[in-house]
Amino acid sequence: MKGYWIVLGSDVTDPAAQEEYIRRWKPIAEKYGAKVNQTARAPELVEPNGATRTLIIEFPNIAEAIACYEDADYQEAAAFAHKAAKRSLLILEGAL
Repeated sequence: MKGYWIVLGSDVTDPAAQEEYIRRWKPIAEKYGAKVNQTARAPELVEPNGATRTLIIEFPNIAEAIACYEDADYQEAAAFAHKAAKRSLLILEGAL
């Protein structure tokens, strides 16, 4: 089964940090076979709890999703994501 990251984020308050996160994320995503799950309609945040953005990242399997999150390079990149905006990240297995 595929693995997923579900990211709920607030508005970006530090665009430079967000750009640096994206720059660092691209080679990490390639390494773990991650791709942004493009759907016909954006998810609707019905109980947003401060979130204004939703992102679904798909991995070949749950092991890759976990390994990517635990990767030292990702942890360095994540520091920029946390500086850019508040967010919550969930890792799950399934078929979306």
